[in-house]
Amino acid sequence: MTEEILPILALRNTVVFPVGVMVTLLVGREKSVRSLEAGRLAGDRILLLAQKEERIDDPGPADLYSLGTIAHIKQIMRLPDGTRQIVVEGLERAKVVRYQPGDYLRAQVVAFGDPPSSGVRLDALAGRAIELFRSYVRNSNQVSSEYQIENLHKELDNPGRIADLAANALQVPVADKQTVLELLDPALRLERVIALLERENEHIGLEGKIAERVKERIEKNQREYYLRERMKVIQEELGGESTAAEAAELRKKVEELQLPEEAREKAEREIARLEKMHGYSPEATVVRTYLEWLLTLPWTKLDPETLDIHGTKQILDEDHHALDDVKDRILEFLAVRQLIESQKASGQVDTKTRHREPILCLVGPPGVGKTSLGRSIARALNRQFVRISLGGVRDEAEVRGHRRTYIGSLPGRILQGMRKAGTKNPVYLLDEIDKMTADFRGDPASALLEVLDPEQNKHFSDHYLEIAYDLSQVLFITTANTTRTIPRPLLDRMEVINLPGYTLNEKVEIARHFQIPKQLADHGLTGRVKFSKAAIEQIIAAYTQEAGVRNLERQVAKICRQVAKEMVEKGVDASSERRIPPAHLRKYLGVPLYTSRLAEERDQVGVAQGLAWTEFGGRILVVEALALRGAGRINLTGQLGEVMQESAKAAIGYLRSRAKELECPEDFYKYLDFHIHIPEGSVPKDGPSAGITIATALVSAVTRRQVKAGIAMTGEITLRGHVLLVGGIKEKLLAAHQAGIRRIILPERNEAHLEEVPAEIRKDLEFHLVSHMDQVLELMLGPQDTSLPLPWQGAEPAAKVPEVPEIGEQPAEIGEQPQPVG
Repeated sequence: MTEEILPILALRNTVVFPVGVMVTLLVGREKSVRSLEAGRLAGDRILLLAQKEERIDDPGPADLYSLGTIAHIKQIMRLPDGTRQIVVEGLERAKVVRYQPGDYLRAQVVAFGDPPSSGVRLDALAGRAIELFRSYVRNSNQVSSEYQIENLHKELDNPGRIADLAANALQVPVADKQTVLELLDPALRLERVIALLERENEHIGLEGKIAERVKERIEKNQREYYLRERMKVIQEELGGESTAAEAAELRKKVEELQLPEEAREKAEREIARLEKMHGYSPEATVVRTYLEWLLTLPWTKLDPETLDIHGTKQILDEDHHALDDVKDRILEFLAVRQLIESQKASGQVDTKTRHREPILCLVGPPGVGKTSLGRSIARALNRQFVRISLGGVRDEAEVRGHRRTYIGSLPGRILQGMRKAGTKNPVYLLDEIDKMTADFRGDPASALLEVLDPEQNKHFSDHYLEIAYDLSQVLFITTANTTRTIPRPLLDRMEVINLPGYTLNEKVEIARHFQIPKQLADHGLTGRVKFSKAAIEQIIAAYTQEAGVRNLERQVAKICRQVAKEMVEKGVDASSERRIPPAHLRKYLGVPLYTSRLAEERDQVGVAQGLAWTEFGGRILVVEALALRGAGRINLTGQLGEVMQESAKAAIGYLRSRAKELECPEDFYKYLDFHIHIPEGSVPKDGPSAGITIATALVSAVTRRQVKAGIAMTGEITLRGHVLLVGGIKEKLLAAHQAGIRRIILPERNEAHLEEVPAEIRKDLEFHLVSHMDQVLELMLGPQDTSLPLPWQGAEPAAKVPEVPEIGEQPAEIGEQPQPVG
C-alpha cells in the first residue's frame, strides 16, 4: 500500500471500477474543473469518488464515499457550453486517509491492489458469476453481450477482476456498485456480484412474464392498447397502485379547505377525470397542474387586520415624510372599517355586510415614494404585500391567464400574486399602470376593468381557472406618472390621489431622517459621518433637479462611497466623526450640475417665462418670439404639440385683434414673419397653459416693449383674450420657487388651487390673479426699447400675400416642402 496526495473528482450517479475500461465523463462544476486541472499537473492521476446523494451541487468530504478509484486522465475536451468532456481509465482502488485544505477537493490517499487469490471456491464463484452474467446480457438489451462476456473469459485467472467487470456493466443503483467497490476480498466481492446478478435476472424474468400476460389480452396490431395494458399489469405486480390513491388524497384536501361551492364542484369533477386516467398520460399532468393551482389559491384565509388608527398613523409617518393626502385616505378607510365592525358586534349591521375596499391610484413624478408607500400601507394594516409591474405589458393573458387548451398555460399574474400572498385580503400594488400598451393579443387595460371594479371583482374570471374568484377584499393600489395614458374607463374606476413634488424643506427632512441614515448604515459609516443642513440644501439645489428624491439619494450614496474609500486608504480612526460641509461637495460630486437660479435675470424684448407641468414635476418654460420683416408667415419650432401650436395661433389672433390698442398698424402682420421658439428642442412640448406666455412674448416682439424679468405665468388664452383655468398649479409653483421666481401670474379661476400649495411656499410668492390678457400685458410689459426699430417701419407688403396666414400648415424652411401640423 502506497500513500500519495491526489485531487478528487466527485461523481454523480456513477461509480468507476479499476478494470482498465475507458469511461467518458462530463465535468462542469467549478471545483471539479479545478480538481481536473490539478490532476493534469499530478501526472494525469486523479481519485474518483462517488457522491452519496446526487442532488448535492457542492459536495464536501462528508458527502462523498471514502473509497474510490484512482484513474488515469486520457483525454480532456472543452465543449462549447464551458463543460469538459474527459476520458479516464480506472487503475486501482484507493481510500482517503485525510483531506487537504484548498479551493478544490484533494486528499492523502492509500491505494489497494487485489491480493493474490486462487482455490476451488473462488473458481466456483467465478464460474457462477460468468454464468449469471451470460444470462443477464442475453435477456437484457442494456449491455453488449459479446464484448462483456469476452472480457470476463479473459480474466478467469483473476476472480476479483471478474467481479469488477460484471459490476461495472450492471445497471444498478450507485449504492450497490459502491458496496462492490468497497469489498477488497475477491471472494466476498464475487458473492455480492452474484447476488446482484440473481436479483437483476429475476427482475428481467418478471418483466418477461408481464409481457407474456399482456400479449394474451390484446391483439398484435393494438399497440397503444398494449402499452396501457402493460402499465396495468405493472401496477398489479406493484400492489395495484394507481391514480385512485392520488384522487383520494386530493378529495381529502378539498374537504379540509372548505372551498366555495363552485370551486368544490369543479375540483371534484377534475378529480373524477384524473381517477379515470393513467397516471403517466399527458392529460393527467394537465389535470394535476390545474388541481394544484385550484387547491393552493387562498379561498378563505384572511389576514387579521390592524384597525388601530393611531398605530397605523405612526407607522406611515415612520416610513414616509409628508404625503398627507394618502395617509389621510388610509386613516379614513380604517375609521370606516372600525365603525362597521363595532356596529356588527352590537347587532346594528348584518354580519355578512362587507365594506368595499378602496381602489387608489397614486399619481406623481418619479421618486416621490409611490411604490414604497404601498409596502408601508401593507405593513401599517398588517396585511401581506404583493407587487406586479405592468410596465410594457401588452397581452391580455398576462392579466387573465391562458386557457387550458394551450400547452404550458397558467393563470394570469393577478391570481399568481394571490397565491404568492396566501391570503384573500393582501395589499396589491399594480405598478406603472400608465405604461401598459395593447397589440393584436388584446388590451390588458380592458382586462383590468373587471379587476378594479368593486361591483365586479367579487366574481373575477380567469381564463385558466374558469371559475369566479373573489377579489373584493383585496386593497388594490395602482401607481402612475400621469393619467393621460390611462384609458378613461379604467381611470374612472380608481380614486386618484396626486403626489406632487416635494418642497426644499421636505427634501431636507427626508434626507436627514430617512436617506442619510440608510446610506450611512449601508456603507458602514453610522456615527462616523455627519451632513450639515447647508450641505444637504446645496446638494438639492446644485446637483439634483427633480420633483422626487431619487437622485438626491444617489448623490448621498456617492458621497458615502468616496468618504468610505478615503477612510480605508488613510486609516482614519473609527471613533472620529467627519462632517460634510458645502465646501466639500465639489470634491465629492464634481462641478455643480445646476445653478441655484434658473430664472431670466434682466428685462428683454420677446422673451417671457412660463410655467409647465410634466409627469416628472413642474418646470420653467422660456418662450422666445421674433417679429421679422417678411410676408405674414408663422414659424413654430421647439417640438410643439398640436395643442400648443393652436395656442400660438390663438395668441396671434389676439395680437391682430388688439393692434389699435397696441399702437400697431392695422395690417402690420402683412409686413412681418413671426417665429416662436421654445428652447430644449429635443423635448416634445404640448398643452394649452403656455397661451398667455406666448402672447406676451409676441406682443413684446412686435411692440419692442421689454418683458419684466422675475415674473412667471401660466394660463390658457382665447381669441378674445380671456385667461382660462389650467392644471398642475402646485407643481408649477414648486418649480418657480426653486428657480428663484417670486412673482407669479395665475388665472383668476385657479385661486382655490393655491390652498394645495404648502404655506412655506405661498408666503415667499406674490400672486397676481388675472382674467384677461390685457391685465397680463399691463403687469408684464415695461417701456419700449428705443434702440430697436419697430419691425414694420419702412417695410412694404409682399405681393400676393393672403389676408390671413394659412393656419392649417406651417411654413417650410428653405428647400423643404410645407408639412401639415394641424
